[in-house]
Amino acid sequence: MKILEKPMKKITKYYLEIRIAHLRAATFVSLACFLLFPGFHKIESTGNNMYTVFLNGEEAGLVDSEETADEYLRQARTDLAREAGSLVFVDADLKTEGRELLVGKVDSKETVVENMCRILQKDKITDRSLAYTIKINEFTVNIRNAEGVIEILQAALSKYDPDNEFQIELVLDPEREINVLTTRITTSDVRAKEAYELPKAGVEKAFYEMDELSEANLQMSFDDFDYGLVDLYYEDEIEVIETYLGAEELTDVNTAKEILTKDQEKNTVYEVQPGDTLSEISLETEIPLDRIIEMNETLEDENSTIRAGDELIITIPEPELSVGRREEIYYEEDYDAPIEYIYNDAWYTTDSVVRQQPSAGHRNVAAVVTYRNASVTDTEILKEEVTIAPVPKIVEIGTRIPPTYIKPISGGRISSRFGRRSAPTRGASTYHRGIDWATPIGTAVSASCSGTVTRAGWGSGYGYVVYINHEDGRQTRYGHLSKVLVKVGQRVNQGDKIALSGNTGRSTGPHLHFEILIGGSQVNPLDYLN
Repeated sequence: MKILEKPMKKITKYYLEIRIAHLRAATFVSLACFLLFPGFHKIESTGNNMYTVFLNGEEAGLVDSEETADEYLRQARTDLAREAGSLVFVDADLKTEGRELLVGKVDSKETVVENMCRILQKDKITDRSLAYTIKINEFTVNIRNAEGVIEILQAALSKYDPDNEFQIELVLDPEREINVLTTRITTSDVRAKEAYELPKAGVEKAFYEMDELSEANLQMSFDDFDYGLVDLYYEDEIEVIETYLGAEELTDVNTAKEILTKDQEKNTVYEVQPGDTLSEISLETEIPLDRIIEMNETLEDENSTIRAGDELIITIPEPELSVGRREEIYYEEDYDAPIEYIYNDAWYTTDSVVRQQPSAGHRNVAAVVTYRNASVTDTEILKEEVTIAPVPKIVEIGTRIPPTYIKPISGGRISSRFGRRSAPTRGASTYHRGIDWATPIGTAVSASCSGTVTRAGWGSGYGYVVYINHEDGRQTRYGHLSKVLVKVGQRVNQGDKIALSGNTGRSTGPHLHFEILIGGSQVNPLDYLN
């Protein structure tokens, strides 16, 4: 231990002298750097103090923070767009690599931005200029300038306004955060817009002033009306959005005009009206019946039941941009008076009698007609002069709900339908006047409707048969029975058991023959069963 103590003391002392010398040298060099080279970054002891910037995989320079790199990139984008004269779209993958350095010199802003512009220029996708997107419902089209937008929208109006009395303007929507424009239609002739606008001061006042207007119209002669276009407006909501787009995304004005004004097949909803049939709807809409059935899953064939209030999908020819208009016109017409009804509480609703035949009248009319594109949607008569009074049709109709008819057996397979057929057996008719259900002998047969039994027993070719007369004047017949369970004169209710099915009379197998007679003549039972 004594031998080692002295050498250790000498080494320790020497080491301390060297360390002090190094510290003094380092302090001197650092001070000199700060004094002589102010561009050098000061020493930080809190982590990364310098960042190498990489843009799209290329080194762009050395900065003092990640925030500075983001700032320089924004400046580079701005400089690039200013140089191109348009909005430039380019991929920009910005990455930074941080280091802690004792000394180092950051690159100037000009150098880094210049390097970024060079890199972005190589990777530039496209130049985009200010453009306008026209949005109509779900349809959009992009136009180069506002003048083109106005020309296109004006073309839709000019189709119905060849004199260009109505002009389109684009108006900035102040409630939108982005630049969205709406349309405004103006005209120098404000007569039309003001003449028919209802005052917004209560329903009673509106009706009062409408009456006054009607009274004033009655005092006018037909020559006093100013016939022509009253109002013109777009039926669809239009938005025009300012945006930046490339040339390849734009549509030329003439093409856009054709797209927006040319009729195209568009789906719409048709509400079934009282008395409508599928064939009548097909004729009215000029759509083939099979096409209507194809578009509506609820329809199986031309015999499918439709009721008032049902909604059907149909196609109609319409342009992408629909135009509404109101025109004041004069015309003369033959017309019918509304049908007048006499209601008879003793009759069923299926009963009716024409008490007076109609004859057409004639009148001169001044009216405002409302159109959606080429289709009339409403007619408001301003003044009419009847030259020949019409004679109304008078119809007496019943108010009582008629009885219903149900299938007289449970189950069974239709073995013979109503109408023409091949004779099933010698001597049988080739025209079947009822409907047959194949069913085992002894199947319960029920009254199809409430009524009174008028025949019960053997009926020649019918075999055992039951006839029932009903309150609506109709009769039902049940044939080829094995057993009759009712008597003549007996009152039965709908669903009461009246017999058992069989195979009696002129029959080729166990079944029930069923008929419905109206006015003494057989009709197809399937048309009347519920």
